Amino acid sequence: MPYPAAERGGHIRKGEPPAPRADSGMEILFGDTTAAGLGRHRRGRAIPCGLHEKSPRCMGMPSTAGWSDRRVHVNALVVLALVAGFVLLVAGGESLVRGAGSLARSLGMSSLVVGLTVVSFTTSAPELAVSTDAALSGYPGLAVGNVVGSNIANILLVLGAAALFVPLAVNSQVVRADIPVMALLSLAVLLMALNGNLGRVEGAVLLAALVAYVTVTVLVSRRRAADDPAAAQADPDDADAAAEPARAKRVLLDVGLVILGTALLVAGARLLVYGASAIATALGVSDLLIGLTVVAVGTSLPELVTCVVAVLRGERDMAVGNIVGSNVFNIGAVLGLTAIISPDGIAIAPAALRFDLPIMVAVALILLPIALTKLDVARWEGALLVGFYVAYITYLVVQATDHAVLEPFSAAMLWFVIPLTVVWLLSVMVHELRTRRREGKPRPTRTARNVKAENGPSA
Repeated sequence: MPYPAAERGGHIRKGEPPAPRADSGMEILFGDTTAAGLGRHRRGRAIPCGLHEKSPRCMGMPSTAGWSDRRVHVNALVVLALVAGFVLLVAGGESLVRGAGSLARSLGMSSLVVGLTVVSFTTSAPELAVSTDAALSGYPGLAVGNVVGSNIANILLVLGAAALFVPLAVNSQVVRADIPVMALLSLAVLLMALNGNLGRVEGAVLLAALVAYVTVTVLVSRRRAADDPAAAQADPDDADAAAEPARAKRVLLDVGLVILGTALLVAGARLLVYGASAIATALGVSDLLIGLTVVAVGTSLPELVTCVVAVLRGERDMAVGNIVGSNVFNIGAVLGLTAIISPDGIAIAPAALRFDLPIMVAVALILLPIALTKLDVARWEGALLVGFYVAYITYLVVQATDHAVLEPFSAAMLWFVIPLTVVWLLSVMVHELRTRRREGKPRPTRTARNVKAENGPSA
């Protein structure tokens, strides 16, 4: 599907502002693309670039994919493409989760490992499809914003919303090891991006880190399964032989679901990039902002659905493993492959380097106290995470529109939200350490006590 341009042959000469058109419902007309006179035109009115300094055009950078000097007509078809992209992404993610999850279980993998690997990778397929498509189409800001925004949304929005339903226990040794890995990879991306570009070497390093992560996770899982006496005693040969035809049919069905889900994800990603890029141009905001908000939330919908279903079915380890594994996959595979296939690498916008990437690292660090102190994510903590995400999105919108509340809102974020987060993390760690020292043994999680109180004594 071509990217939006109402008149592909009608270029506007540089230095000549275009005239408004009466037959368009919503359109942006790009005219002067010189560094001195760079600006935006909406319905024939010039919009100062000071309001959109994140945009490549307003920074004197060459535009991509032929959008410069063209009339972009955004109508209901673009909005329909955006909505259809969301729907196809959700449907494709659901199909992939069902098929891949069933295939993994036929291999004897635990629900936690399934969440860390198969489910998290399949639910991250929308991010992979969107980012690679955006990078190949000349929108590196959209690709980076999708990964960074999705990682932030996965922890603050998805994990927080799932904890609102049922407190999420985080008491597995595997999860306690994987959360620090996620935080270290997030920090590594920030350090690699300090020069303003993620090249093929950095992408290869991130991809190699993902391969090592998956290999170690699977090997540890198999070793623990082999050491489990209950797993070793199950499964007689006669039962396996009798169930072989049914298992073959189920495998074929699961493979079909995986293929169908992949096709839906590719189509949905294409429509989403098309619609999001057109709306970004029409609204006069950068593709980075659209990637951090609209596209990031849209590609995180499979993770949200998976986590909510998992916690409602009692698979809380799978819910947390899905989030951690998805973020690791986003960094290693999505960002790594995007950097590798991009001819000149991925250009990191200064705004993302100053604000969004540090936020991604800080959000990953929020889960460290949970991993180190063997706590859980209670409902009030889930509400706090969702509140942080609302504040983050609000700040992005206020900053992009240059609203009058930008300064007081920034002050509130700097002097209230960030200190509150630091105090919360420190208080959780100090309280847990004092409790362990006083009792002389590890403290049981709040979730374990809640489950015991709700379900009564076990039979």
